[in-house]
Amino acid sequence: MEYLIEDSKSNLKSRKTKSLILKGLVWICGLITVLILVSILLFILIRGIPNINMEFLFGSYNSESLSAFSSIVTTIIMIVLSLAIAVPIGVFCAIYLTEYAKRGNKAVKVIRLAVDTLAGIPSIIYGLFGMIFFVTLLGFKTSVLSGVCTLSIMILPIIISSSEEAIKSVPDIYREGSLGLGASRLRTVFKIVLPSAMPGILAGVILAIGRIVGETAALIFTSGTNVLKTPTLDLFASQRTLAIHMYMLASEGLPHSKDMAFATGTVLIIIVFIVNFATTKLANKLGRLNNE
Repeated sequence: MEYLIEDSKSNLKSRKTKSLILKGLVWICGLITVLILVSILLFILIRGIPNINMEFLFGSYNSESLSAFSSIVTTIIMIVLSLAIAVPIGVFCAIYLTEYAKRGNKAVKVIRLAVDTLAGIPSIIYGLFGMIFFVTLLGFKTSVLSGVCTLSIMILPIIISSSEEAIKSVPDIYREGSLGLGASRLRTVFKIVLPSAMPGILAGVILAIGRIVGETAALIFTSGTNVLKTPTLDLFASQRTLAIHMYMLASEGLPHSKDMAFATGTVLIIIVFIVNFATTKLANKLGRLNNE
């Protein structure tokens, strides 16, 4: 009996030791991740913030100021239009997969295979497809519209996957209660399921925004590298986004071009932070409203 007690005590100590070691490893990995992120941000911000001024943010592009105003407007247009196309398609596809498709349906397997395949395709392949299909075949030419259509396809896997998981996480008791009160399947989906899944869907939107603002390879082939002195809302005009603007400045030999590239990277980080912060706040607010 004493032997069994001592053996259980030694096993308990061994488990505690292993637990502490694993906990320490988790903390170390987390700290390393945070340090890498902070190092990258500090490296860019320290070199970029001193070069940001009103002329750079709102002036006309020329060889002296290298203003990013046109690229900022183009980036915002890309974000809004790409999400306007991809989010409804992605959410409705996720609704079909989770709420309407029967288990073992071959169509579901094909759709999920297509989503997984799209998620693994390199962005340069999307760019080549966009150049052949949107630019050449449909006649959109090298324009913002071609870039928006290409980006919409690129972010579809993110929207579909995140929306599907968010909808799956909604408890079945919500659906059963709504259907039990006489609501139709469609009303249940739009009035009960989607509001409850909205925080998870918005999390996917945040990831999609990050993919949009950081994309360069696909947009070089579709939206082009032209930078306009003044921004325009013409969707058939060739304009560069902030990511392409930063890439072009880093590779050009103009005076202070590399310094302006860091300034562009700083603006890009600030835009991503503001959009992510606003979307996260909205998701938290919707989550609190649903809980109430």
